Amino acid sequence: MATPVHRNASLSAVSLQGFVLVGFGGGAETQVLLFAVFLALYVVTVLGNLTMIVLITLDARLHSPMYFFLKNLSFVDLCYSSVIAPKAMTIFLSSSKVISFEGCATQFFFFSLLVTTEGFLLAVMAYDRFMAICSPLRYPVTMCHMACVRLVLGTYCGGCLNSIVQTSLTFQLPFCSSNRIDHFYCDVPPLLRLACADTALNELVMFGICGLIIVSTTLVVLISYGYITVTILRMRSGSGRHKVFSTCGSHMTAVSLFYGTVFVMYAQPGAVSSMEQGKVVSVFYTLVIPMLNPLIYSLRNKDVKDALKRLRQRHSLVKEGGQ
Repeated sequence: MATPVHRNASLSAVSLQGFVLVGFGGGAETQVLLFAVFLALYVVTVLGNLTMIVLITLDARLHSPMYFFLKNLSFVDLCYSSVIAPKAMTIFLSSSKVISFEGCATQFFFFSLLVTTEGFLLAVMAYDRFMAICSPLRYPVTMCHMACVRLVLGTYCGGCLNSIVQTSLTFQLPFCSSNRIDHFYCDVPPLLRLACADTALNELVMFGICGLIIVSTTLVVLISYGYITVTILRMRSGSGRHKVFSTCGSHMTAVSLFYGTVFVMYAQPGAVSSMEQGKVVSVFYTLVIPMLNPLIYSLRNKDVKDALKRLRQRHSLVKEGGQ
């Protein structure tokens, strides 16, 4: 292990050398297999989320607050998987596996921003469903277009604030023990392990902020869906009850997957030390969940399926007209 040096000197050394992303173990065949798996997940993620964005943009019947939030969720999923997957696939097939200090900090910043934004956005979507189902008469006024835009901007501001705090605290540390990051992207837990200074404050801030965000947004979701459940059970129409359950069930599935994996990774003691478990969990929420979200919302949502049919019919008519 290298002898500790002055913080500025160590930062300068890392800036010149960059970090090495260790990724997953295994030989060349394993790396090729990982590349193929990540590529397949990423392609499905991109196609699924782009389809949702285009569909909601083009279909006037989906121009409602719920689908406005869903379009933003697809955009966030598309962006944060793109922050991770391309570089990860590069290191699987590369012998050097190097990422520059600036590149690492940039990846860290945008990943933190987008993941936090998604957490807030899922809570906003729960509030939207609460207003639509429990206060339908006030809903058009409360969730007007400008209110929806402000809520979405608020989620990005919250994500940006958390990202600035996490990035500034992490990258002011002296990385003088090693430059090998035991992960396939730049994240808090593996970076803290490289620091040759006391990281207690960093860990406390990470657990504190992430815990606060998860607890507060989970409370919003639970309270919203508590009221929604009571309202649904009072409905006399069986078809109306089924439609609401279908829409809300999609959202609850997405919320459970996202918050469950983020909690395992960031908001429990010991998360920093269990890096092998962390890599598997990270694959799940950086690639699998962004891939599943469009499927969850399209397969369980009649409006989205009808919009897809209309888009296919429109495409067929355009092709026939061209011929």
